[in-house]
Amino acid sequence: MFFLAGSIVVLACVLGGFIMEGGQVLALWHPSEIIIILGAALGAFMTSNTPKVAKQAFVGALGLIKGPRYTRADYADLLKLIYDILMKMRKDGVLALEAEIEKPHESKIFGNYPRILADHHMIEFITDCLRLMSGGNMEAHELESLLEYELETHHKEAAEPAHAVQGVADALPGFGIVAAVLGIVNTMGSLEGADTAEIGHKVGAALVGTFLGILVAYGFVGPIASAMGNRAHEEGKAFEVVKMALVASVRGYNPQIAVEFARKLLFADIRPTFASLEAHLKGKKA
Repeated sequence: MFFLAGSIVVLACVLGGFIMEGGQVLALWHPSEIIIILGAALGAFMTSNTPKVAKQAFVGALGLIKGPRYTRADYADLLKLIYDILMKMRKDGVLALEAEIEKPHESKIFGNYPRILADHHMIEFITDCLRLMSGGNMEAHELESLLEYELETHHKEAAEPAHAVQGVADALPGFGIVAAVLGIVNTMGSLEGADTAEIGHKVGAALVGTFLGILVAYGFVGPIASAMGNRAHEEGKAFEVVKMALVASVRGYNPQIAVEFARKLLFADIRPTFASLEAHLKGKKA
């Protein structure tokens, strides 16, 4: 909702200031300019991106309306899930996790955390890490290095939609100029026999193209791209948390200490407190 509030503030202040100066809002309504600018931007977006990235960009932009995927409570559950897995490994051995790894959706451990289980990327990452650990031949630094490579690839892929939208934001002022130039060409072609009012109307319509291109770029599309990038970075923290806990376990730390290593990675606003996490690990309400 904060995302929507910001867009409303931009629109209200721009239009409000225009009206205070004596402008008429309908003077800014020129469908032909909108078609030129937004149509050209959409076409360039389709040309420069794969269908996969384009779909992710639209889904990511709409997803900004919702809250983040992982809240403080979700991170507490994620840490508890890792703790449960590490405790089972410690008590029953790594091989005891084979059934949990192969069929996580039928697993009792994973089944206790439905919101995490619904994130198939996270479940795949956890199970792949456990498969590597079950081999028993990897040193902690080797596992950490391999997981860092995987996370680097994941973060880069997660950032692609935001970069694609930022590309549109960068192009919109240029398309606004294109619309303005076309408007001036149209004005020049109709000078013969036109009165001053008609010429002024056509020039004003042309200038609206430049205005719309700049406003949409810097007031809406650019901030959306920035917000998408921030959201992707925030959601990537969940994978880093899992990596840290599992690598700490391979280094020989007990499950509770391994989970504490992971907790320290979280940003302050979403990090469970030590006391609340400890209570959650013991099965009490966090």
